[in-house]
Amino acid sequence: MREHADAELVRACLSGNQKAFEILVRKYEKPIYNLALRMLKDRDDAADVAQTVFVKAYEKLESFDEAHEFFSWIYRIAINESINFNKRTKRHDEYESGVTAALSATQEQAHGAEVLRDEMIDAIERLTMDYQMVIVLRHFHDFSYEEMADVLSIPEKTVKSRLFTARAQLKEILSAKGITR
Repeated sequence: MREHADAELVRACLSGNQKAFEILVRKYEKPIYNLALRMLKDRDDAADVAQTVFVKAYEKLESFDEAHEFFSWIYRIAINESINFNKRTKRHDEYESGVTAALSATQEQAHGAEVLRDEMIDAIERLTMDYQMVIVLRHFHDFSYEEMADVLSIPEKTVKSRLFTARAQLKEILSAKGITR
């Protein structure tokens, strides 16, 4: 039902009804902002990225394919914008608290965990965009394979293949740096 209503709002917006896009913004601004916040770890940056996502969505609205959910389409734009923002600013903040090993009370262990986190983030950023997206969606947002396939507009089999390859590449990158499990 949601995707049907969203498709109607997109059609209305493309017909010149600006209120229709405002409804879509109000409907999805919170999940888009929350995604950006989880990926960027900064409220101001997340707000900037969320605003950019809606501007880009509006500019590219005619490319929306009604065969897919609007939420999946705009979520993909948000993922790409967040990743691109990280690349542009060379951020080395955590993508998610799960990246950081549990910090202990000693400074040495805390420093080691910080170095490991930075190495992991660097390794993820060295992957191609396709591989970064499957790692982030699966391991930092707990998306199912089916949800990932929908968001990325690819078959579930391709999601599994990309995830397998991304993990293998991460292992190779980290092993080359002397980081093993």
